[in-house]
Amino acid sequence: MQKINILDHSTIDKIAAGEVVERPASVVKELTENSMDSGAHIITVEIKGGGISLIRVTDDGCGIDRSQLENAFMRHATSKISRAEDLADVMTMGFRGEAIASIAAVSRTEMISKVPEDMTGMSYAVEGGVHTGSEDVGAPDGTTVIVRDLFYNTLPRRKFLKKEQTEASYVADLMERLALSRPDISFKYIQNNMLKFQTSGDGDLREIIYRIYGRDLSQHILPVRFCDEELKLTVFGYIGDPAYSRASRDLESFFVNNRSIESKLISRAVEEGYLGFLMQHKFPVAVLHIMIDTSMVDVNVHPSKREIRLSHQNEIFDFISKSIHDKLSGTEEVPDVSLEEGHKQDDRPPELPKRDIAESYEKNLAMESAMGSVQTVN
Repeated sequence: MQKINILDHSTIDKIAAGEVVERPASVVKELTENSMDSGAHIITVEIKGGGISLIRVTDDGCGIDRSQLENAFMRHATSKISRAEDLADVMTMGFRGEAIASIAAVSRTEMISKVPEDMTGMSYAVEGGVHTGSEDVGAPDGTTVIVRDLFYNTLPRRKFLKKEQTEASYVADLMERLALSRPDISFKYIQNNMLKFQTSGDGDLREIIYRIYGRDLSQHILPVRFCDEELKLTVFGYIGDPAYSRASRDLESFFVNNRSIESKLISRAVEEGYLGFLMQHKFPVAVLHIMIDTSMVDVNVHPSKREIRLSHQNEIFDFISKSIHDKLSGTEEVPDVSLEEGHKQDDRPPELPKRDIAESYEKNLAMESAMGSVQTVN
């Protein structure tokens, strides 16, 4: 008869880490989303060696009180929810309380944080899930998390990582999606001491598209905004000119309540809206934000939170596909205007609401129309 073993905490933590930490991009995602939840205006992400040797995420958010730093490294410890009922109305990016503990279990992690009320910050270090030291340090308001030697103590997992360049490409793709998800936050991404991109954080989604995908694509996108009061649903963003199609879905980006997600439902709905406008085996460009009542969204489907479940799926599918088809049916040729001509920094509103991205989008859309840089079709 086989003996049933009770695993020790170290082994349990390493197994649990595998559900959350698949590769460096997983670490960057969890840490950056924590920064977004902290109310940060500026987030800097730096990686070295594809994120295997170093990941550093710095924000200017609310910070963590020194008395709470130890709790931040405990499993199922979170400031996002306090009871099961809160899962039905989750607005934050993270809420499971697994990220920091899982990351610290398979790396050498240091967290430095300071709240505005304190004169100094505090550093808290954990190696392989074991606390190795803490001390007072000079630090600005906010939090910095430094992750070194990812999977140093779980060599089988490290062996299955890709080459450093490939892992870095996964991180870069993630950072682009995070920047598109929150135009109201300034993102700075550094790879091996080289600045890859930086966004202004002024709420201009079109500027993010320009900085990430380039001038050519930014000249072939159309602004859209669709609302359905009965579904409590608003869709806004940009879709590509049908003449500017792709051979794959690599430029379809969707965000539900500011969360970057993968959804076959939304992707099919958008592509259905393009029927009759694209050649066979071609796919559209789309950067769409979908704001919907939180009670209609289940984000607790998978630890990575990339997958979601929506209520009223048939109605949402029909609404999105019909709205896009109607938009394209009434669209004439769009004039080619470069970002520099249509989006001078001085012409933007000096201050935009931090959290209401939809309102920021409206202001930029109105500005574009007034300046004649974009042809809007109802």
